[in-house]
Amino acid sequence: MTRKGFTINERGQLNRFAIEPKVYVDETPRIGFTKYAEKLNGRLAMIGFVSLIALEVFTGHGLIRLLTNL
Repeated sequence: MTRKGFTINERGQLNRFAIEPKVYVDETPRIGFTKYAEKLNGRLAMIGFVSLIALEVFTGHGLIRLLTNL
């Protein structure tokens, strides 16, 4: 039974807390060769590629040369 945002349980006690929302559980797999994993991998690869290009543009040296000078 619901009354103005409050609920009453089966023993007739008033619940003074807000009505809890329905819980939604996403059952799609997040590991292996899934669409989610492939999108994430592609996005991370694009970020890495753009970072390497920016590094070369700003320093004037490639990644291999910078690593050999360490």
